[in-house]
Amino acid sequence: MALRIAVGGIHTECSTSSPVLMHAEDFRVLRGPYLLAADYFSFLPEGQGIDLFALLHARAVPGGPVARETYETFKQEFLQRLSEALPLDGLYLAMHGAMKVDGMDDAEGDWIAAARTLVGPDCVVAASYDLHGNVTQRIIDQLDIFAAYRTAPHIDVRETMQRAWSMLLKSLESGVRPGVVWAPIPVLMPGERSSTEDEPARSLYAALPRHDQRAGIWDANIMVGYVWADEPRATACAVVTATNRDEAAKIAAELAEAYWQARADFRFGPVTGPLEDMLDLAEKAETRPVILADSGDNPTGGGVGDRADVLKALLARGFEGAVLGGITDRPAIEACFAAGEGAELKVKIGGSLDPKSPSIEATAKVVRLDDPGAASDRQAVIAIGGVTVILAAKRRPYHNIADFTRHGIDPKTVRLLVVKSGYLSPELQPIANPNLMALTDGVINQDIEALPNTRRRQPIYPFTRDFSFEPRPFASARWAEK
Repeated sequence: MALRIAVGGIHTECSTSSPVLMHAEDFRVLRGPYLLAADYFSFLPEGQGIDLFALLHARAVPGGPVARETYETFKQEFLQRLSEALPLDGLYLAMHGAMKVDGMDDAEGDWIAAARTLVGPDCVVAASYDLHGNVTQRIIDQLDIFAAYRTAPHIDVRETMQRAWSMLLKSLESGVRPGVVWAPIPVLMPGERSSTEDEPARSLYAALPRHDQRAGIWDANIMVGYVWADEPRATACAVVTATNRDEAAKIAAELAEAYWQARADFRFGPVTGPLEDMLDLAEKAETRPVILADSGDNPTGGGVGDRADVLKALLARGFEGAVLGGITDRPAIEACFAAGEGAELKVKIGGSLDPKSPSIEATAKVVRLDDPGAASDRQAVIAIGGVTVILAAKRRPYHNIADFTRHGIDPKTVRLLVVKSGYLSPELQPIANPNLMALTDGVINQDIEALPNTRRRQPIYPFTRDFSFEPRPFASARWAEK
């Protein structure tokens, strides 16, 4: 008899400091055959003794909290599709882990618990997570299998999803049901201080596959957590999937202790400093391209993406040869399209989504208009003095080479490339010569010690520095049910 397995989930990351709520139009929603056709789900088998039920997967560029109505609509549809697929042998949930829903503290816990209630206690439930997700006991109590990314920048997304899926199949085909143990670690670091390209994260994560080889262990993970969520669940942790509860607890404690001992060693990877200092370095550089990350407004970390403070600073210096990709500003896009290519116009740039975001008013020349169809997908390239700016109608990153070559810009040849980013993407990092990161303002400001901190559990490093910690592993409540 074929195994009956369903697939779905919800995936985004939300800064609680952002005033810009996410709505349904901010998500790419995949259902049924469209889910199976997506690149990141293309490893899922069709046939091969498996009846696969593709439910709903909603994914959005990180941002502010998700509107409650939007979340409940997605959840209701997911659960309806899930109920229609019953009975199930297995359920795979592709999650992120740092979603904040307006008025809710543990949205993933709510989603996964609702799914568990429907599928029942006998169904094997697996989840994959971003290592910047936040974990709670409620989440752990619903799961049999957990796997998280082991790289930041994230170059193992598909590999992680396959790890979770492979463990699910292993359990169903062997009849052996694993369990999950986790150990919270009272440390919260931004991704830019904990990239796996740099120490100490490089060594901590490199050791994880060795733990997987220990008897009774299926998968070991370290979660950095999401620092820009001022909520009780925000924390680093170790999470282990295993068939041996005692060994899983031992490894979770080992991983938690190693992370705790390394807490003071986490550092920024690139040359980092205040914006003006980074621009001084860029002006003096004789190499190219200098790539400058505008870290406080990075949309892939939850930034709004509409701030024009770096543009303002470049113009004040009369900087020549800079390309800035990109600033989200739909009204400015509409003005450019109304004016047409080659036209000059006075335009306001910045602050289109968050009124508190810095803006400028300037005379710009419309260099190129890009209209792929939907108004929300429009882009415009404008020139203001010696600075070229790519404007976007909706929030999005400019992290790939194609984001620039689409507009006739070769990022490898420009003097200064500015992107709204933290650590650079896998495509941009290798060409940076050098890579600089500006400690800019924004809703994911890297000055985390100064963040609003009213709801995070205390003590937690680096908000509090002088306290002791001894790892304490907690098993899923499902261990007791076996």
